[in-house]
Amino acid sequence: MNAVKHPLPSEYRRDIPAGPLFNQVNDVLALGKLNTICVSGKCPNRGECFSRGSLAFMILGDLCTRHCGFCAVKAGNPGGAVDWNEPERLARAVADLKLRHVVITSVARDDLKDGGASVFAECIRRVRALSPSTIIEVLTPDFWGDRRAIDVVLTAGPDIFNHNIETVERLTPTVRSKATYRRSLEVLRHAKQFSLTRPTGTLSQREREERTGRDAEGEASFKIKSGLMLGLGETKEEILQTLADLRATDCDYLTIGQYLQPSVKHLAIQSFVPISDFQHWKKEAFLLGFERVASGPLVRSSYFADQLHSNGGAGPR
Repeated sequence: MNAVKHPLPSEYRRDIPAGPLFNQVNDVLALGKLNTICVSGKCPNRGECFSRGSLAFMILGDLCTRHCGFCAVKAGNPGGAVDWNEPERLARAVADLKLRHVVITSVARDDLKDGGASVFAECIRRVRALSPSTIIEVLTPDFWGDRRAIDVVLTAGPDIFNHNIETVERLTPTVRSKATYRRSLEVLRHAKQFSLTRPTGTLSQREREERTGRDAEGEASFKIKSGLMLGLGETKEEILQTLADLRATDCDYLTIGQYLQPSVKHLAIQSFVPISDFQHWKKEAFLLGFERVASGPLVRSSYFADQLHSNGGAGPR
């Protein structure tokens, strides 16, 4: 499926904005020696997001132990190295940037016993301590489906737990490295059950109600989110089945975007999906019961994640 990169349609092209916030984000990242998936993943929205003071931190280094066919992040062997000062630097960056909503993701770290779950948890705790009003969203790998590792992250109390399904079941072996479609569904299902049965975080119930609007006994203590890419050769029937499978896990939030080929070494784009199709899948997702949906060519997991959580909108497409 590898091939020469297709030229981007005009609606996919983005200028690189600048300005005070753009420069401040870059300065804070450089000072804290912090990585972002925005840069490492070659996200087309990074200039726009940085210019509005929005970003997605990428923890646990910049080398991923998996070799997914769609991802621009460098693959390699980190050799078990962990920077235990990273959570504190990240928390200080969140405070310096006065982020109301922070997204924390990571490379896959299959070289670590817990897959890096303990570092995720420490990041959540440090951000909570320095920025108690900030909404914390984590986007995690599958941790090989290890519930003990997943629970380490969940017990730390994120406001949103995100794990991306990425693509339809048939294409998963080609698109994703080591991950499986069914395992990802189980990760989401387990996270949802955890959210319904155990309290999370260090906030008081009143503080959590003010931040999340959840106040009834038995309600979920955090939101579950997932996302997938289109344009890899999936059929409409497969997309609908994927949406139904995600809803069967009681997933709350959904993002749908166009796959863009990072380099000629990555999987080739099979099609540029019409904007009307993205609008169609958004309607279908709402009919299935998703609470919040962002669907459009340049939508990514963290693109306008704050607005998706706060008012159901994902900003410009």
